[in-house]
Amino acid sequence: MKTLMILAGVMLVFVFVWERVDVVRLGYQIERSKSQKILLERERDQLQVKVSSLAAPERIAKVATEKLGMGPPQQGQIIMVHQPMEAPGSSSPSVEQVRLARHMVTGRVNE
Repeated sequence: MKTLMILAGVMLVFVFVWERVDVVRLGYQIERSKSQKILLERERDQLQVKVSSLAAPERIAKVATEKLGMGPPQQGQIIMVHQPMEAPGSSSPSVEQVRLARHMVTGRVNE
């Protein structure tokens, strides 16, 4: 009976030690996750800055004119398109006008 009590006591000590080791291991894992989160947030911020700079209207206009040879539309290249009227009582928005620019290339219209 005495050996059974000693064995139960040793088992409890092992369970306690295992639990403490597991808590420490999880603590290290949490710290690594926090560090990774910080790195990913920095990367996200850098990417947001890059997207903002690439989407800047001035940059897009510069690339369009210098690299792609584009320019403002000429007279007759802008067509106004009206949205077809829907049945009365429908919840659609009012008729909107959409501007489309087309570019004439060798007598063909590219849309």
